[in-house]
Amino acid sequence: MDTSKLDRIVAEARRSAAQRDAGYRERALKMYPWICGRCAREFTRANLQELTVHHRNHDHDFNPEDGSNWELLCVYCHDNEHSRYIDHIEGSASSAESATVAATSNPFAGLRDLLKR
Repeated sequence: MDTSKLDRIVAEARRSAAQRDAGYRERALKMYPWICGRCAREFTRANLQELTVHHRNHDHDFNPEDGSNWELLCVYCHDNEHSRYIDHIEGSASSAESATVAATSNPFAGLRDLLKR
């Protein structure tokens, strides 16, 4: 296996992702006010690194020019949003508890016969 070729492919993929990320982030920061869309925290140049771009439909490759798939969220609200999305996709603990499955075996099936003896 040619590791140098693999290294070049990985490096190119990382460069492309970084350019894509920088592109839509910069456009979103120019389009929207520097305020978290959930908690309404305001940001300045000093703490702007804590303001992230969230993709509303969770598809990071869908970046329309009008910014309709983006919203600015602080890192905490962004993390919360993705946690909620993962819980929704995988199912929450409360839904797992309510979906009980009926037993398929009867461990006491022969007990009556044993007690008669």
